Amino acid sequence: MAKTYRVGTGTRAVNRVFQLMTRLGRGKSYRYILTVRGRKTGRALSNPVDVMESGGRRRLVAAYGVTNWVHNARVAGQVSISRGGTSETLRVVELGPKESVPVLRQYLREVPITRPYFDVTAESTDEEFAAEAVRHPVFSLAPLT
Repeated sequence: MAKTYRVGTGTRAVNRVFQLMTRLGRGKSYRYILTVRGRKTGRALSNPVDVMESGGRRRLVAAYGVTNWVHNARVAGQVSISRGGTSETLRVVELGPKESVPVLRQYLREVPITRPYFDVTAESTDEEFAAEAVRHPVFSLAPLT
């Protein structure tokens, strides 16, 4: 059974460290700071996230499940991502379960720290990965038009 994500003092401290490193352009190249407007407050809220790139496309994976940033991104329809002093505002479109399968497979390969939050492994079937997409939504990132 997958681990449940809890935000406590330790998580907040780790997130601050990752945010600082990412703002400085340090750490894994897939790590970004996601900023999205809160659906209730309208305030800009930021979290470190991992963006998967493949075939010239960028995808955002909700590694810890349907958290606040996921709800906010769904409502806003756009997010900003930044890293190392560069920032861009992008449109987000949630992928369907079948479209999410290759992205989730890539994510589990490249970001091992989050594996305990998933109920799938590298050996899981595509159907199992598609079911996992409901718990770990995947968003396509595209330029605003």
